[in-house]
Amino acid sequence: MRILVIDDDDQMRTLLRQVMEWAGYEVMEAENGREGMQKHLKQPADLVITDLIMPEQEGLETITSLKKAYPAIKIIAISGGGRIGPEAYLPAAQELGADKVFTKPFDVHELAEAVRELLHHG
Repeated sequence: MRILVIDDDDQMRTLLRQVMEWAGYEVMEAENGREGMQKHLKQPADLVITDLIMPEQEGLETITSLKKAYPAIKIIAISGGGRIGPEAYLPAAQELGADKVFTKPFDVHELAEAVRELLHHG
């Protein structure tokens, strides 16, 4: 199973990659939504974990594009919310097709559990 992690924060990407590799998944990384879309086209992921606030192409646009092109893809959105706070973005992410949402900082065990649930149960 392949997971694509999209986040403009290097430390967050590294953390997510380590957690997902530890959980037994193959992981690809991208710094923003545009790069994530390009990587997904070359090597489709089974699940995408995306930050919402990023330069180039932000997470809501990325979720919309992924769901339009790949309706069955599983998506987890994460957000620290920037200046407005995650409450503003996470409900929109769910409306656009994110299967689960997490507010930074989140519990990595809960995130790993959510990934396992999405990939193995539906």
